[in-house]
Amino acid sequence: MKQLFRPLQYLWKYFFFLNFAITFLILFPLFYVFLSREKWFPYVRKLKWVWGNLIVLDAGIFYSVKTEKKLHKKEVYMFCANHTSYLDVVLSYVVIPQYFHTMAKAELSKIPLFGLFFKKMNIPVNRSSIRDSVRAFVRAGEDIDKGISILIYPEGTIHPHAPKLGRFKNGPFKLAIEKQIAIVPVSFINNWKILPDGKNDKGLIGRPGLAKVVIHEPIPTKGMTQEDVDTLSKKVHEIIENTLQKNLKESF
Repeated sequence: MKQLFRPLQYLWKYFFFLNFAITFLILFPLFYVFLSREKWFPYVRKLKWVWGNLIVLDAGIFYSVKTEKKLHKKEVYMFCANHTSYLDVVLSYVVIPQYFHTMAKAELSKIPLFGLFFKKMNIPVNRSSIRDSVRAFVRAGEDIDKGISILIYPEGTIHPHAPKLGRFKNGPFKLAIEKQIAIVPVSFINNWKILPDGKNDKGLIGRPGLAKVVIHEPIPTKGMTQEDVDTLSKKVHEIIENTLQKNLKESF
């Protein structure tokens, strides 16, 4: 029976990415203008919220967000999210209320037109180069000093065995402690089912549905030192892992 729906699932997935591209091209002139001046970057953030909603709602994806504790609008945070799907990136701009810059793989900056976001806003990370990785975290630290929150996926890439959580890299936790800013774990519960990566090991294709997100209570780092990096990383990993496992059996 499942085989009968596979062609429809492929059509849906093609439509999702086609809609992504078309809506981006429609909004591109506004993105281009707002990205021309740094003081207009908050408008880019708002426009990404509009764009994100156009992408998911047109594709029949709705979202449910549970926020464990209200975030302070003027507070600077390090958002750490699990990464199971390209949908994670889209929904980040829809569900996270803070203005933030994203650390993302450098390959995205080479995409025509889309690379515009990486000139001054998003932070490209070349994971194959230690020097480039260090440079990316230096840039992230400069943004934090300007009062800008950072979103990062500490697994470093989309995990092929979702919803199993991959190993976290220490970079975001070192930076959060260095800057003494709170870390906010973010759990994307079932994006791996709705828009799975092509490398997923479960044979999933994609479908409409209800995307569930948990924005966890901030974890303060004030008073921590670099000796606490591993402990902090394990704590964030445990929070997200426990949430994913719990929601495999339950819904909210």
